[in-house]
Amino acid sequence: MLENSQHDTSRRNFASRKPKKSHVLPHNRVPSTVESPEPDCYTEYTAPLVHVMFAGGIGGSTADFLMHSIDTVKTRLQGQKPIKPLKYQNMLHAYITIFKQEGVTRGLYSGVTPAIMGSVPATTIYFGTYELTKRKLTAIGIPDTVAHLTAGSVGDVMASSVYVPSEVLKTRLQLQGRYNNPHFFSGYNYKNTWHAAQTLYKYEGLGAFYHGYKATLLRDVPFSALQFAFYEKFKLWATLYTNTINQDNQLSLKWEIATGAFAGGLAGALTTPLDVMKTLLQTQVQKQVKAKQSISSKQTTTASPQNVPKYTHYYTGIWEGMIWNYKNYGFKALFSGIGPRIAWTAMQSGIMFVIYEQVLGLLVNDISY
Repeated sequence: MLENSQHDTSRRNFASRKPKKSHVLPHNRVPSTVESPEPDCYTEYTAPLVHVMFAGGIGGSTADFLMHSIDTVKTRLQGQKPIKPLKYQNMLHAYITIFKQEGVTRGLYSGVTPAIMGSVPATTIYFGTYELTKRKLTAIGIPDTVAHLTAGSVGDVMASSVYVPSEVLKTRLQLQGRYNNPHFFSGYNYKNTWHAAQTLYKYEGLGAFYHGYKATLLRDVPFSALQFAFYEKFKLWATLYTNTINQDNQLSLKWEIATGAFAGGLAGALTTPLDVMKTLLQTQVQKQVKAKQSISSKQTTTASPQNVPKYTHYYTGIWEGMIWNYKNYGFKALFSGIGPRIAWTAMQSGIMFVIYEQVLGLLVNDISY
């Protein structure tokens, strides 16, 4: 994907292939000339939206699955109570501790089922909406960067109805870890995804599946917009660089991974405070249901008394929560878990875009153009 160039999320470089039919250049482009600063010898094909959606769904869900353990570590760091000594000191310590005490399936990969159930349809919707919106905006002359930022925002809003409920279930299961977990106190005790969904609906109602909805959108809309805008720009720069150095219009695998990783990591770092509040809002127990949960045997926790926090703060909103955390715990609290968040967003983004490009290329190979 490239901004202001002949590459983007739905266009592939086929300079090395002999087309069966004459290709169609983008509506706002002309063939490269000797004087053109952009790479030449591009032969392009605009992929059908169904191909974009399929490739995006495969790339996004695969990356989410592979990086889930890091996301769990990030969630634990953000969700632990700021009572010294902290249970998890840093990313590596948290990873090792969770692995030793809770294992992989019920520890590091807790919550993976709802995560993937939401990721597949959400990323499919997102890529399709992003590409369609971008094409419409660029067709009427909107500058590429503005089109990418807008398309990323619209795509995330459209996908939010699917991924927010899965995000709520995923986050709660990540915080509770192993069923009847004596190693981490979170206030939750779910046997599995279905039990978590039933319990959430029974005690907190249907609206509980959208806890932190505003916070999630406030985090993901700017993240998605920045991620795709950065990726388009970084890939343009990488293509121009490799073309200048090696006279090669096709990016290598390492460049594909690097551009995606830098885009995701940078966007993730900038939106970390919003991610912290999203986690806290989605996982806090609502005031009106605490009494109900306390008398239910299914909701009884086996956490040892010394691990139970003596106090907690009930967050009423995003900004209120950010201000309260800043006043009570300082600037550092707003960037809790930034290390694993950058690691997760960078690696997830790099993997997602590489798989997306490869799948899209395989689909294009079957089309005569």
